[in-house]
Amino acid sequence: MDNNADDNQCDIRVQVVTNYIDDQSEPDADRYVFAYTITISNDGDVAARLVSRHWVITDANGKVQEVSGDGVVGEQPHLNPGERFRYSSGAVLETPVGAMQGLYRMESDDGENFDAPIAPFTLAVPGLLH
Repeated sequence: MDNNADDNQCDIRVQVVTNYIDDQSEPDADRYVFAYTITISNDGDVAARLVSRHWVITDANGKVQEVSGDGVVGEQPHLNPGERFRYSSGAVLETPVGAMQGLYRMESDDGENFDAPIAPFTLAVPGLLH
């Protein structure tokens, strides 16, 4: 999935790959563990720093978790034009299917703050969805 946020020649693209972590999950205890790898690309003309994140995680029961904080994985990566930053993290759901979406708050080197949206993506145990 790709998303684009355009503002003052800033073009931040976010790609997501998800995986179900079977050996850490306990379906009998309503514990489903998912990993996701995010690649953030600066496809614009202006360098920018990822300042903060905001995630909305929803399980199949409609339970919503919101997670906000500074940076990602303890970093506030600075991306020059053409650079990428990749990291992995995870989420634990009470159901075998859920969704995540959110945004990264970015600050360009010319002082503009803007949001790079992260379109909804699905977390699902393999074989459940067709």
